[in-house]
Parts: sequence; C-alpha cells; structure tokens
Amino acid sequence: MVSRIVVTGAASGIGAAICRKLADDNTHFLVHTRSNKAGLDKTAEYIRSAGGRVEKKFSDLSIKGEGRKLIKEAIRYYGGLDVVIANAGYGDNTPISEITDVDLEKAHNTITRSFVELTTTAIPFLKKSANARIIGVSAFGPHVWRTQVMPFAATAAAKSALESIAKALALQLAPAAITVNIIAPGFIKKDTGAHVAIEPKALEQVRSQIPMGRVGEAHEIASVVAFCASKESSYLTGQVIHVNGGLV
Repeated sequence: MVSRIVVTGAASGIGAAICRKLADDNTHFLVHTRSNKAGLDKTAEYIRSAGGRVEKKFSDLSIKGEGRKLIKEAIRYYGGLDVVIANAGYGDNTPISEITDVDLEKAHNTITRSFVELTTTAIPFLKKSANARIIGVSAFGPHVWRTQVMPFAATAAAKSALESIAKALALQLAPAAITVNIIAPGFIKKDTGAHVAIEPKALEQVRSQIPMGRVGEAHEIASVVAFCASKESSYLTGQVIHVNGGLV
C-alpha cells in the first residue's frame, strides 16, 4: 500500500533524515523547505533512489495560508494523504528581555500557526486513510529550564503551544483512528554548513548537562518518527516523546 507523506523542513537535518528513513518504493512524498534548494534537491534525489515518488515545494510557512496551500498541493499531486510530519522550525535563544514583537510573532507564525494550518486542512483527507498519522517535531525548549542550559524563550513558547494543540487534536481525532504525536529532540548535531542556533563552543559547554554525554544524531530522531508513522503505533496518540539523551 502506498503511503502519501508531507514533510516540512525536509532540506537538511532532522527533516532530511526522516525522508531517508521512510523512503521506499511504496512512498509518495511532498517535501518542503523555505529556500534551501540544494538541500531539498538532495533529499528528493535520495527518495527517488529508494524507489519513491517526490514533489518539491518552496514556501515560507510564517506567511498566513502557506500551510494550507502545502496540503492542497499534496492532494493535487497524489489524490490523498496518509502522514503529515511538521518538522519546519528553528531555535531562537535571544534573552526574553530582548525579544521583540517581530521575534515573537515570527516564532508563533512559523511554528504554531503553520502546524494548525497543516493539520486542520489535512483532517478530511486523513479520515479517508487506513493509516493516518500526524507527527510534529517540537524541542527540549519547553521542558528544560536550568541555568546551565541556554533558554529559547520565543521558540520554546511556540513549541509549547504546538504541543498543546497536538493534544487537542489527538483527543478530537482518536475516534477516527488518526494518531497525533510529538517528538521533542534534545541537542542534535547539525549538517555541515547548516544554520546553527548554538555556537560550537556553547554546545560543547552544555554537553556536560546531557546524561549520555553526547549530542544526538538526526537519524536517531528519524527512527522514532518512523515508528510513530507506522501501523505498529496505532494505539499511541497524544504523546510528547523526548529523544534527548536523558536531558530533563
């Protein structure tokens, strides 16, 4: 059975790793990025090499309505939808006293509102799927508050809202057998040349706060996402799953 999948933020890092993990000859993807053409082309090339079909979409999800358009594009290409993976996002560790209105609005528009647009637009199509899954990628930011770990006030607030919305969706959609789960990664290694929210020196200092003593790999997040997207996860919904090396 073919699985039709939307992945946002698919050009690098966790999003690209998710696509690599899920891609096979029974997958049809719509992969998204804001502007990283080279990265998205590489992701699409891998999907095709694994036997899957893929279409690409470039858009800024902070713009109202772009999330809805993305889902409609997937339906236009594939006629239906099975899995929505909302991975697009970023980290902003600007101190709370220095956050501007623009910073706060950007975080909520990009992370929270886009998640609402993607998921609510997808619901009528997911209800027709035999294996309907909604998976959001959050972060450790809403959950870890200590002096030794830098806070991400604006984006943590947006991710926290995303998690609450996911729980509301899980409650509403459970009778339709549509599962909704959130993955909350810890510190994850970035691709070479990718934008980083944390400088290498700061990341090295915070490593001592991770019980496993190391930064995670994107494929370790992708493996958990893959389980949540599988038939085997049919009784798992409404959860925030922390993949963070023990960071609490």
